Amino acid sequence: MSDDLGVLDRYLTLWIALAMVLGVGLGRFAPGFVDVLNAVTWHGTSLPIALGLFVMIFPIMAEIDYGRIPTVTRTARREIGLTLAFNWLIAPFVMYGLAVLFLGGHPEFVTGLIIVGIAPCIAMVLVWNELAAGNQEMCAVCVGVNSLLQIVLFVPYAFLFLTVMRGTAVDVSMGLVAQMVGVFLGLPLVLGYLVQKVAFRTVGRETYYGRFIPRISPLGLLGLLFTVIVMFALKGDYIVGHPEQIALIAAPLFVFFVGLWGLAYGASALLGFDYTESISVAFTASSNNFELAIAVAVAVFGIGSNVALATVVGPLIEVPVMLALVRVALATKDTMFPEAEVSGVAYSD
Repeated sequence: MSDDLGVLDRYLTLWIALAMVLGVGLGRFAPGFVDVLNAVTWHGTSLPIALGLFVMIFPIMAEIDYGRIPTVTRTARREIGLTLAFNWLIAPFVMYGLAVLFLGGHPEFVTGLIIVGIAPCIAMVLVWNELAAGNQEMCAVCVGVNSLLQIVLFVPYAFLFLTVMRGTAVDVSMGLVAQMVGVFLGLPLVLGYLVQKVAFRTVGRETYYGRFIPRISPLGLLGLLFTVIVMFALKGDYIVGHPEQIALIAAPLFVFFVGLWGLAYGASALLGFDYTESISVAFTASSNNFELAIAVAVAVFGIGSNVALATVVGPLIEVPVMLALVRVALATKDTMFPEAEVSGVAYSD
């Protein structure tokens, strides 16, 4: 992160809070603004959100040292394996159990959270991992593998949890899943990789990391703030009008995010992983691909359904919770990893 934007990154918690309040205010009192946001959508996802996500993810993709990825893949097999085990063998079942436990009387909300639970994160986790000074190359490998597995496993998991276990007929195409992965991960990844390779050949590696990256890095945080404003604006009116339903859906989501993160973080430390690897495992294990979840819910159940509402609440809870967990990670690194040297964002209250 650039020292020139210390106010932005140092007080990110405050800016996130203000972005949420601004978003809710715009959604509640500026219906024309919401109409503009909803004017153009793609598979139920507002294009302004897609733009914000791209701006948020691209700087991270451009900063990843792709030359280290083969080495990381060979040397961090246990860490990558643990991450995938959490994503595909633990998280979906935990979300299912929490949804039924907390929302048993609201079957549509249960369905929405199940859809969230079977879609591991492929994009925003890179933001949380960077803010907490995790291993970005390892995180990129996990995200890439998750993307491929998502294309193959999402539909079977949807059939298992929703049709077999819940008796809800759901028809989701693997094509839709592949499109979402391609747009929200593939495009920024390809562009970031190409920009890096061209820059290495023209201005050199040292100039690229010394001048170019510090200039574009703040775009990631600005993209995050913009995305938060848009997400909360789109549901601002509903949040104000139905706080009890939002709180109802938020409860199992909060337990899921915090519980999975803590379990993965602790397990990684017990297995002897270093801080950067442990924090990457923790955030990858506990984050979700809300873009895909929302798209599937809208395509199958309709944009006005309670199923879609439950998937939308997902990122509204995930963003502030993950940001809080970034602070927890940085605050506990010296205790859990006494010899760790972490260079990341220095937050203050």
